Amino acid sequence: MNAINEPEVSIAALEAGDIDPQRFDHEAHVYAGWLYLRQFPLAVAIAKFTAALQRLTAKLGVPEKYHETVSWFFLLLIAERRALSMTDSWSDFRCDNDDLFCRDNSILSRYYSDELVDSELARHCFVLPDRLAS
Repeated sequence: MNAINEPEVSIAALEAGDIDPQRFDHEAHVYAGWLYLRQFPLAVAIAKFTAALQRLTAKLGVPEKYHETVSWFFLLLIAERRALSMTDSWSDFRCDNDDLFCRDNSILSRYYSDELVDSELARHCFVLPDRLAS
């Protein structure tokens, strides 16, 4: 198995808002979530990660980029996948969960309609999926 490089992000950097937005892509978001879930219980990880994202988007002048439902959804999936994993390695996690990294958000669309994800309610409050995963 080829080693997967860890994105250049840390909990401390995210919480300080010391993140280069050009390098904080979807994979870096998933990695940051994975780091929080590795260090904290799920409820604490959700609270800390989402607060850090909200502070970061506010600091960057784009608070509208924060999406509560998408953030929680991915954290919940990452937590589930970590619980099922036989390893605590980012490289193994990344290789075993390729569907979490698809650019077309196909995993999100298996659970949520575009209408719900695009709603103001979903943006500001976690909402349960309106689709059954296939």
